[in-house]
Amino acid sequence: MREKIAGGLIIAAALLLSYNFYHIFKVLPDDALQGPIYRILFIHVPAAITGMIGYFVALGLSISYLMTRNFRYDSLAASVVEVSVIFSLVNIVTGSIWARVIWGIWWTWDARLTSALVCVLIFAAYVMMRRAIDEPTQRARLSAALCIFGCVDVVIVWKSIDWFRTQHPSPVLSIRTGGGHMDPAMEHMFYWMLLAILMIASALVLIRTRQETMAREIDSLRRFANAAA
Repeated sequence: MREKIAGGLIIAAALLLSYNFYHIFKVLPDDALQGPIYRILFIHVPAAITGMIGYFVALGLSISYLMTRNFRYDSLAASVVEVSVIFSLVNIVTGSIWARVIWGIWWTWDARLTSALVCVLIFAAYVMMRRAIDEPTQRARLSAALCIFGCVDVVIVWKSIDWFRTQHPSPVLSIRTGGGHMDPAMEHMFYWMLLAILMIASALVLIRTRQETMAREIDSLRRFANAAA
């Protein structure tokens, strides 16, 4: 059942992406100030939002694990974090490409960029730590603690462009400002792209959760066999 849902999400996302990319590259005009490079933001912004949503979902799952000691929450949290790290990296890479064209630089130690990089490093450490710890309970407990710590930085990333007026542009979407200042047709495409990317992320989480569950079951069998021997 889980595989069918993941497959359905991937097919639906592929169809929606085809529709979105056609409109982004064929229907929408170039931006008056940025030219054609602004189109990369249709991936950059939804990837950032998807990553941050994922981290907060993992936060809730991590807290649920600490309260219940149910390893299903731990497996799901780990899967969500791994997928969220991927989209956070997509956000940074696409942002750097955009910055090279618009600012003339690949990177600057802007408040949002720096906090976003720190966020990726924290959750990349989360992923690596899980590979380094064999004992399931200790791994799950430390992972939950690191996820909670990392989400503090996610809040900083989210609020940084409100708290610090540095290099990064101010928000343009109404979801952030209560009344965005971009063309409605362009803004609508952001939301359609966000939906498509969220569907891809959900499918990846379902697939990765299945793999994580199987790995935990195999590890339990291995431990039982070693104890019996």
